[in-house]
Amino acid sequence: MEKLNLPDITTRIREGTSGKHEIFDEIRKKFVRLTPEEWVRQHFLHYMTGHLGFPASLIVVEAAIKYNQLVKRFDILAYRADGKPCMVVECKAPAVEITQAVFDQVAMYNMTLLVDYMVVTNGLTHYACRIDHEKRTYAFIQETPTYDLVKL
Repeated sequence: MEKLNLPDITTRIREGTSGKHEIFDEIRKKFVRLTPEEWVRQHFLHYMTGHLGFPASLIVVEAAIKYNQLVKRFDILAYRADGKPCMVVECKAPAVEITQAVFDQVAMYNMTLLVDYMVVTNGLTHYACRIDHEKRTYAFIQETPTYDLVKL
């Protein structure tokens, strides 16, 4: 797999029953198919828990939400200790360019989630936004926020 613009991780990879490689997801506590997008997701999860201070127990991976009768699946959602969602992360494969359509996708999720921070990454480039729900505005921020920042 491709070297990413994220810290290296130590993980378990195995050949699955279908002959495809699988990677162990520490959050979901199971092996999942190793795709380029999953490679990015696992690196970003390790970055969140190992470098940004997010408790693994407050992270959900690939869960469904309902938006206007449609069921959508987000990549990563982090919660505060009080149970309120605080940051959603959309992961793409390294070969996928981060475009306005990708931001539109995560913004659609946020219509339901109402988090204060959104992150989009393809493992090489990362964008983070702070959402002001009262003013209905957003601003790009230089760094992916730490848990100490988003839990407030």
